[in-house]
Amino acid sequence: MQKKIFLCSICNINSGTCNEDCKFCSQSVRYKADIERYKQKDIERIKEEALNAQNNGALGFCLVTSNKGLDDKTLSFVCEVAKEVQKVAPKLRLIGCNGTASLEQLLTLKEAGIKTYNHNLETSKSYYPNICTTHSWQERYETCQNVKKAGLMLISGGIFGLGETQEDRISMLDALNSLEPDSVPINFYHHNPALELEPNPLSKEEALSLITLTKERVYTSPRIMVAGGRELMFGDDLASILEAGANSIVIGNYLTTKGGAMSKDLEALASLGVSIASSVE
Repeated sequence: MQKKIFLCSICNINSGTCNEDCKFCSQSVRYKADIERYKQKDIERIKEEALNAQNNGALGFCLVTSNKGLDDKTLSFVCEVAKEVQKVAPKLRLIGCNGTASLEQLLTLKEAGIKTYNHNLETSKSYYPNICTTHSWQERYETCQNVKKAGLMLISGGIFGLGETQEDRISMLDALNSLEPDSVPINFYHHNPALELEPNPLSKEEALSLITLTKERVYTSPRIMVAGGRELMFGDDLASILEAGANSIVIGNYLTTKGGAMSKDLEALASLGVSIASSVE
């Protein structure tokens, strides 16, 4: 079992305004899912969430926007938020998760204090057209390459339980390995009845085996993170996640779904004798 864990918290600073057709995402306006929607979260509220995350041991704090990529207005807002968050929670490593981004845009984020950029491949290149037709998998891969060129740390992972085959999973993981990401977030599809996809068919045992497979196939990454769908797949069972090979989790709420109480996760980790990482090695 892993003896040190990296904690990350997510902040959805722009919600439910995306025009893309990703079939797994309730933030697309196409599916009219019953979620909270707003163009810009109040910065004071974001700062409160950041301070709470820092006080609960989070090392990463991810600023997420729901559109396909960065336009000038979104870029400006993310930069403004990053500067304000650093004033109240200086220990947090700020992560941008803002979709497709050019090298120039990523360098602008870097100047504003963003240390890391998260852009997931989601699934294999061959399966991707089954879950999204409004942009390509290759575009996602190229954004990840831009992150590396900008000198930012890269977080990139995917989603299991979308109807993909085992071959698709291996293909995605091998593509991730080629990017040498600093962290790999594993998400397990959390079904919303407004979405076209079938509910996640994975069992807990299958999901645990996929954590292990990720650690084996993406050997270039020092961190495997269990992110969205953790409570759905595993409930309160953190021990099995760590035994399977994960050494990072998301604490608190997700983008459009509720997570567990941060304090509850901290208590569970302490009972397992797991320490909380305070820096990226």
